[in-house]
Amino acid sequence: MKTYKNEFSNNDITVTYEPSTCIHAEKCAKGLSDVFRTSIIPWINLDGSETNRIINQIKRCPSGALKFHKNVNNKKAS
Repeated sequence: MKTYKNEFSNNDITVTYEPSTCIHAEKCAKGLSDVFRTSIIPWINLDGSETNRIINQIKRCPSGALKFHKNVNNKKAS
């Protein structure tokens, strides 16, 4: 079975997802479906919305499975 890296970056932030912590409440997908897409891999598309909207949606994650950090100097994290 192929596994996927659970880290996604744009110029502003890097988002991480911890599947073992997720309770599948789907608040992310219901609140921002252009970013958090349940039927497409990779399922997180940071080009789907503005960074501030993504951050606000991540803060609503009830399990804490989604986290973010701001990238230094607005460069993609390696």
